[in-house]
Amino acid sequence: MSMFLDTAKIQVKAGNGGDGMVAFRREKYVPNGGPWGGDGGRGGNVVFVVDEGLRTLMDFRYNRHFKAQSGEKGMTKGMHGRGAEDLIVRVPQGTTVRDAETGKVLTDLVENGQEFIVARGGRGGRGNIRFATPKNPAPEISENGEPGQERELLLELKVLADVGLVGFPSVGKSTLLSVITAAKPKIGAYHFTTIVPNLGMVRTQSGESFAVADLPGLIEGASQGVGLGTQFLRHIERTRVILHVIDMSASEGRDPYEDYLAINKELESYNLRLMERPQIIVANKMDMPDSAENLKVFKEKLAANYDEFAELPQIFPISSLTKQGLSTLLDATAALLDKTPEFLLYDESEMEEEAYYGFDEEAPAFEISRDDDATWVLSGDKLEKLFNMTNFDRDEAVMKFARQLRGMGVDEALRARGAKDGDLVRIGKFEFEFVD
Repeated sequence: MSMFLDTAKIQVKAGNGGDGMVAFRREKYVPNGGPWGGDGGRGGNVVFVVDEGLRTLMDFRYNRHFKAQSGEKGMTKGMHGRGAEDLIVRVPQGTTVRDAETGKVLTDLVENGQEFIVARGGRGGRGNIRFATPKNPAPEISENGEPGQERELLLELKVLADVGLVGFPSVGKSTLLSVITAAKPKIGAYHFTTIVPNLGMVRTQSGESFAVADLPGLIEGASQGVGLGTQFLRHIERTRVILHVIDMSASEGRDPYEDYLAINKELESYNLRLMERPQIIVANKMDMPDSAENLKVFKEKLAANYDEFAELPQIFPISSLTKQGLSTLLDATAALLDKTPEFLLYDESEMEEEAYYGFDEEAPAFEISRDDDATWVLSGDKLEKLFNMTNFDRDEAVMKFARQLRGMGVDEALRARGAKDGDLVRIGKFEFEFVD
């Protein structure tokens, strides 16, 4: 069984803020000491950090839930609770993070040490020292801590390579990688020898270097889930140059030109932007009989079916076995890399807008619906946050929450919807009677 894992779905939960405290000074010689309850501490964030030592998402196979610590509660003597430490989650280079609910890309983590907060901790609730006023110098009001952000994430690993080797199974991609780099991929005389992407570093005779990825063989229909190709096509998205390896000996009984068209069709079907990457055609196995004649026919078909205004891709005849033509191929690949910019993986429509952790002023403060049992149900981010941060153990806090609801227009909206005295109103699991 392969130990390479390049996708994962996980749950992250940032820490809640600590609750504020209700306390009063009761020292012998301090009359009317007043409120003395401190604020709660901030909840911990969940932070992804890139670790170049990781190669797969295997760590997320069995550990799918990540929860940061909550902040400490406020204390007496006006002391604030300690803020929680952030939860650091290490991910490999090339990890793309998506929100599972919206499908939007949150971040693309490619630099070693790069950090990104995927879930923010809640702020601490205020203690009663914060609510003292001339009219109410001894308030019995405090806030609960703000809940930490909770979300489900999709992680995708796309290997960091400058050059990607593509082609049908058994065309010699793994052998080519093994002779141009120090990588030791599995090589066998059967299809799908390579079942995970292999990486290697190439250094040309002129001293230039680049990373090459040997991707598992594609077959016709790979972009629709046939074979292994659909699992690993994502890894070619980061590459800037594609080396299209073709078996010119036709040892599998296929036509080299038809192979070329079929693989390009799969790349195009998976992602149109893959066809923007420049390709070099690698005519492999030129040491075999009939390869020279097949190459001649291939060039004729390619020229005949190519747009007369388009530039034909470069073709390099090689033999991985005899190492014929390799230095010329590598020099041409390095030269093409020098003039090929990096490709933007995601456009603006795929990226989540920069996170804003306040309230959307244009969004309604609350919504009213009716449950099957005739209970009125109140919902909405702003209203639910006020509810979660209200300490219902204190009568003053409950009255404050009731005033906030009235100020938001909840009473009038319920009355307009037909709510009558004694009707049940629900916020989350909390129910109370509507008083007209």
